[in-house]
Amino acid sequence: MAAVRDEYALLHGSFRWHVPYRFDIAEVCCARWARDPSRPAIVVEHEDGSTETWTYARLHADANRLANALAALGVRAGDRVAIVLPQRPQTAIAHFAAWRLGAVTMPLSMLFGPDALAFRLEDSGAVAAVVDAQALGAVRQAREALPGLRHLVVAPVDGVDWEPQPGEHDWVRLLARAEDARTPHPTLADDPATLIYTSGTTGPPKGALIPHRALIGNLPGFVASQNWFPREDDVFWSPADWAWTGGLMDALLPTLYFGRTIVAFRGRFDPLHAYGLCARHRVTNAFLFPTALKMMMKAEAEPRARHDLRLRAVMSAGESVGATVFDWSRDALGLTINEMFGQTEINYVVGNSAERWPARAGSIGRPYPGHRVAVIDESGVEAPPGQLGEIAVHRRDIHGHPDPVFFLGYWRNEAATARKYDGDWCRTGDLATRDAAGYLWYGGRADDMFKAAGYRIGPGEIESCLVQHPLVANAAVVPKPDAERGNVVKAYVVLVPGAAPTAAAAAPLVGELQRHVRGRLAPYEYPKEIEFVDALPMTTTGKVQRRVLRLQEEERARSGAEPPAGAPAG
Repeated sequence: MAAVRDEYALLHGSFRWHVPYRFDIAEVCCARWARDPSRPAIVVEHEDGSTETWTYARLHADANRLANALAALGVRAGDRVAIVLPQRPQTAIAHFAAWRLGAVTMPLSMLFGPDALAFRLEDSGAVAAVVDAQALGAVRQAREALPGLRHLVVAPVDGVDWEPQPGEHDWVRLLARAEDARTPHPTLADDPATLIYTSGTTGPPKGALIPHRALIGNLPGFVASQNWFPREDDVFWSPADWAWTGGLMDALLPTLYFGRTIVAFRGRFDPLHAYGLCARHRVTNAFLFPTALKMMMKAEAEPRARHDLRLRAVMSAGESVGATVFDWSRDALGLTINEMFGQTEINYVVGNSAERWPARAGSIGRPYPGHRVAVIDESGVEAPPGQLGEIAVHRRDIHGHPDPVFFLGYWRNEAATARKYDGDWCRTGDLATRDAAGYLWYGGRADDMFKAAGYRIGPGEIESCLVQHPLVANAAVVPKPDAERGNVVKAYVVLVPGAAPTAAAAAPLVGELQRHVRGRLAPYEYPKEIEFVDALPMTTTGKVQRRVLRLQEEERARSGAEPPAGAPAG
């Protein structure tokens, strides 16, 4: 690849925010594009291989119908409307409909069980929910103790039969009776748009209240990480669930904001299917989690030899991409992965843009234009280059203007909101170092760091090293309590298909992996114990749940249980 000119200083220094007093996501992402009756918005690929195209005009008309129907059911401005839907056009329609009313949407994952749903529905005080027919059973169980959840609108699914219960409404019949015109609520940029519950590492989930203006705050990072999206004929796809920030704010809404087409698929992620989907729909831009990229890397060594790929930009976030995937993408996909960092409360604030400034393997990038980001120490002082600290984002940009990306606060939790800030700095809970050129190097979650034999251990670097081994598909590193050393480094390893060792072969493979890490990292970082597992515990947003494994090790230590056979200590 040709050398990249570094335009970062000019882009970051000259950027200015323009946030209008009135700003409505439904208007800018749908209504304004609906004037062109043939403009494609969402291409749906069904699991049977069939496809259908939804235009902006169709989304807009159905959003108005649903808004009118919800208004007739008593939904008012400020009410919370839950959305329990996968990647399908009705998801976008439900958001736009609620925003036409001035209501607040609350996206919820289809993977949530009754308890997870009940907590969020009760805590938010949701008055209505738009539900996929496949999720209706779990929502019904959650609803039993929620008298405030007055109405369910059920979106049909082929092959799923259901009989309406009191307060339940069929999507098709409801919209058929409603008008397709609606005067929108006079929405302000600072008005709340959506309530997204963060998974968190300790305690119950917290609802982050996101304003309409936050989409504006996301856009510079989106444009940069997608190598100056949009270009003519750009098509976007991501397997990220539209119920989470990554799918909603990093894929669906910014694509629609620019009037381009996004591909929707509700099936499970499969690396070979991902290549095929990108080829069939001429996908040019994508957001892929590091876990997905690792699976694609292991599944197809030379994807461009078998698939007609048109990818020109891929953003990745959620975990560290690592040098192995970075190099593979450059060689096998012909592009540089633009790693990005953000979180629900302050999203899309740091990252790369490989066509405008050089990306460095292993770095999460530089602050995107419009954002003032620093690495601060425990006292809130900016740390010098090379010193590990916490990533923090300032309320104001480098010109002193308010940054629109910030959330409004945690829902009904002023104490948690206050703890998030250190003066004008918003702490992320993520660690990094900053080099002299302003690149940030991710050091993991503050609560994922641990000490072993007196050394401070960050799991990300060890996991990335393990994945470089050809037999390793994924890995997670956690501390294992040890009476003498406090902790030892332990790795949970998922092997590539067909590589599972027999009991007799497990010990040699453990030794091989330990030597692999020891030869590349510091001597104290190699895993003293390796346990082979079929899968790692993951969040619905594609992040490894190290906390689950950490608690498992603590429980084993208390009970005196040994690791399973085939997972010997080194």
